[in-house]
Amino acid sequence: MLARTKKLPTSTIELCFVGPKAQRQKAVAVLRSLGFVDASESTDWRKTLGFTEAELPGAVLVGARAKEGITQRDLSAKTGIPQRHISEMENAKRPIGRENARKLGEALNVSYRIFL
Repeated sequence: MLARTKKLPTSTIELCFVGPKAQRQKAVAVLRSLGFVDASESTDWRKTLGFTEAELPGAVLVGARAKEGITQRDLSAKTGIPQRHISEMENAKRPIGRENARKLGEALNVSYRIFL
């Protein structure tokens, strides 16, 4: 049985600075003394997922639909978008578009912007 868990608030931030290259080490040292971590060697999450830019909106749609626990057919009934189109969007064969993104966002209780 899957139970919803309480999501803890995140209390971290990411900073980006522009400045003289010669002062980089000094700035990193000062920020480390304040508890910051140098994440310049980290990998972007988009590269880690392994989806192309065109496949990402469909993957997000699959995830949002799974989170709500509804089928493509149920989503089709809620949005008025044909089930075939939802399948094509999830498989990156059809663009989602702004109007459909708004319908999907409302039906899945998420911001429509994640689909664009």
